[in-house]
Amino acid sequence: MANIKSQIKRNRQNDKKRLRNRVYRGEARIAVKNARTTFEEGAPESKAALLQAISALDKAAEQGVIHTNNAARRKSRLVKAFAKMVPVQVVAEPAVVEPVLEAVPAKKKAAPRRAFARKVAEPKTETAAEPKTEPKKTTKRSSPKKTAAKKPAVKKTETKKPETTSSPKGKKSTATRTSSPKGKKPAATSSPKGKK
Repeated sequence: MANIKSQIKRNRQNDKKRLRNRVYRGEARIAVKNARTTFEEGAPESKAALLQAISALDKAAEQGVIHTNNAARRKSRLVKAFAKMVPVQVVAEPAVVEPVLEAVPAKKKAAPRRAFARKVAEPKTETAAEPKTEPKKTTKRSSPKKTAAKKPAVKKTETKKPETTSSPKGKKSTATRTSSPKGKKPAATSSPKGKK
């Protein structure tokens, strides 16, 4: 038995996971076994058993109980076995064919769309008779710019402005900076005092 608290907790977690994993693994194993027995018998419910087995394998793989490739391999083998299966011949009773009476073509009714269109058209005529004062709508003039007639955009070149530095006397002077690596100061141009 472990003395360390973290190891004791880890053991408890592993036991819970083991019990949970057993459920998924057991369901998959039972479903696959049932599917194989229905294939051997050639039972008509074999397709349902196959789908149930595939579902159980997918759930187990999704939970991480079995590897996804393991589930894919087992499903593939099941489908191949299902394809090889010879179904049991079910003898069906011959269906009794009843004579079909020909119906006299009835008078066609107006399509519901037309009736709906008439209902909509009637209120429009009634409302048109009533005088309404609506604000005057202006028609849009065709603009000279059309999307197809647009000229391609001209790329603007950026002009670099010289950076300004302040001198000790407070006057600004324009100077171009030389690029130096980050974190390093440019070398001093004057010699140190006292050394020649």
